[in-house]
Amino acid sequence: MIDYISGKVRELSPTRVILDNQGIGYCLEISLQTYEALQGKSEATAYVQQQVNPREGITVDYGFATKAERDLFCKITGVSGIGAASARMILSSLSPAELEEAILSENVNLIKSVKGIGLKSAQRLVLELKDKIIKGAGGEAETLFVAEKSAIVEEATRALQILGFSKANIDKAIQAILKKNPGAKVEEIIKDALKML
Repeated sequence: MIDYISGKVRELSPTRVILDNQGIGYCLEISLQTYEALQGKSEATAYVQQQVNPREGITVDYGFATKAERDLFCKITGVSGIGAASARMILSSLSPAELEEAILSENVNLIKSVKGIGLKSAQRLVLELKDKIIKGAGGEAETLFVAEKSAIVEEATRALQILGFSKANIDKAIQAILKKNPGAKVEEIIKDALKML
């Protein structure tokens, strides 16, 4: 099994890279995150993950600019009902940090906003990956951070509901605010949400 390939970048598109290593051209399927990381480079290293397409019985090599992205790809494809194409779409829409944060904070709406990912798939991702991500990130500190963040979101949501706004609109506003400012305090969230609602 190939762990990584280093070589000259012969071709690069938003979905594929061809790396030349000692005269052999390796074609790898990539995400937009990896495409952005490789843009402008004449030489690069890609971390490889082989996936067998069960329908067609062919092997496809996926390449990633970082090990973190490859690890997430493996975790996503390990979730029942989510294949390699969907995993690539998720990683093209969200950075590994954004996806991990969405899973840890159970932000199903953000995951569901990815093309081709429905509510059930987004819920399964959160359900099946939350513990794995917490363990991979050092457990207790991450759990405390998520608990603290959830409490802040709940408090801001309650305050906005008292002011007469609907839960659906509040969730959208808070999601947008936290995407821009993940460390926002309750007061900041409420102030910013009032401008948006």
